Amino acid sequence: MSRRIIVSSLAGATVLGAAGAYAFAAQASESGPALRDATANYAAPAEGRDGSLTFTARVSDDSGVRDVKVLAWPDSMQQAPTKQEMAAVESAACTPSGGGAATCRYTVPVTGSDVAESPGGVWNVAVLVTSKDGGNTFVSRAAAFTTGL
Repeated sequence: MSRRIIVSSLAGATVLGAAGAYAFAAQASESGPALRDATANYAAPAEGRDGSLTFTARVSDDSGVRDVKVLAWPDSMQQAPTKQEMAAVESAACTPSGGGAATCRYTVPVTGSDVAESPGGVWNVAVLVTSKDGGNTFVSRAAAFTTGL
């Protein structure tokens, strides 16, 4: 996977995905943004082409969505990234859909060497949503997927 999403405080975890993605819905408190319909989809690298991991979610807040940070991390770490660590990761691209809502997508390439260097098994996707009025919602397991062993 791309080295640009490695978080050193997370023991050098890189992003990996697998076919076993599932959706998760998280409703924020009344004062924070909401995260819904989160999914992680993985396409394995094959001969002559890279694969990818794509995270997609619908986010909303009355004031609008300012930023959505995304980080995949292996379940074998047993400790999720923290809200503070999420500030250092890359953002998803969000397309406004009206009424303070947006559809956000983050895609990262996955190479054969990335797969070989990363642990197999269950991976989780952590998400930090920040609204335009400064409210935020952190979900350490917004989506999950299983890598090939």
